[in-house]
Amino acid sequence: MFIQVIQGICRDADALRRQTQMWREEIGPMAEGWLGGTYGVTDDNRFIGVVRFESKEAAARNSARPEQGAWWAITQKSFDGNVTFHDCDEVALFLDGGSDDAGFVQVIQGRVSDPAPFRAFMHQPLDSLRAVRPEIIGGSFALAPDGHFTQTVAFRSEAEAREGESKAMPEDVAKSWEDAMALMQDVTFMDLRHPWFASKD
Repeated sequence: MFIQVIQGICRDADALRRQTQMWREEIGPMAEGWLGGTYGVTDDNRFIGVVRFESKEAAARNSARPEQGAWWAITQKSFDGNVTFHDCDEVALFLDGGSDDAGFVQVIQGRVSDPAPFRAFMHQPLDSLRAVRPEIIGGSFALAPDGHFTQTVAFRSEAEAREGESKAMPEDVAKSWEDAMALMQDVTFMDLRHPWFASKD
């Protein structure tokens, strides 16, 4: 799997949502290898889109389509300033990998000083987390070649997520997370209280 992360300061969240819906209905069905996406705008107007493709090559072919260029020319007007893209070749899903029914999504971003151990952390089994944190549906890890990473965690609701934060994680998961945090730099958290989703039928 390949993930492209798109983010920038949003000036019109409603327009962005309409554009992503239009892409889903009119462009997505013809986009080779497109799997789906998670989108949202934070309380301070930061937009983030985490878009999944079968491969980097499929994503590149989609970007080169005239329809994609025309769509983006309109969509970028909903942003203030530059929009950044992170192309992530290294992707891992955990638990159920997220859900289009999630009511709250937390996004964690940063940079890792040593990608090799972080890859091991990404791909570890997290099944033991399910018993103590049932409000977590699942999520994704995406790592770019420059060490920039994006993690999404999908929850049933924000209230359940906040309640779950007070619970202790399984010892093995807690230890591996502590080790991973030691590798992370410039970490930011983004709460998507009104996320929207698109998935290939």
